[in-house]
Amino acid sequence: MLQRIGFFITGSVLFVSCGSNTGSDQKQEVVKKDTIVASTDKCTTLFNDAKRLDNVLLKATVVNPEIAEQAINAFYEFSTNCKTDSLAPVFLLKAGQVAQTIRKYTQAQSFFTKCIDEFPKFKSRGAAMFLLAQLYDDAAILNNESEARTIYHQIIREYPDSPYANDAKACIQNIGKTDEQLIQEFLKKNK
Repeated sequence: MLQRIGFFITGSVLFVSCGSNTGSDQKQEVVKKDTIVASTDKCTTLFNDAKRLDNVLLKATVVNPEIAEQAINAFYEFSTNCKTDSLAPVFLLKAGQVAQTIRKYTQAQSFFTKCIDEFPKFKSRGAAMFLLAQLYDDAAILNNESEARTIYHQIIREYPDSPYANDAKACIQNIGKTDEQLIQEFLKKNK
């Protein structure tokens, strides 16, 4: 968001300092300036809407599916239309988490994948990868142990010092085990 404001200010300074342009050049500069302002205004509006719905969800004790849908849409719109904003991947990750909460697993999968692919420098990319792997790992959700294992290994490779790497290692050891098997192993360890 700050980059856009800085770009707008830089554009305004260039527009004013280039006063010797011909009339058609000046018209073109005005159009560019208006486009930047419109884009910034759109992102500000989308951000405010996403932030408002995020606050509603955070304060709720029970998830209202209708509000959750509105939030998913607002988060997605912001992240898609304002890709250069540092919060774009954050809201995309949130869209996936909310979709997962209301059991829209393929939609959550899509958001997590998009977050991973389109924002490779996102500081919480490991979290998005882990959440995606968990969707694949769960037999009741996407039920694809092979894909889950692949993503867990990718997390360990790309983020070896993160808490997600430790969690991924534990998950790899437990892939394919039933709840009963996990309980039995836990009881054995704690005797």
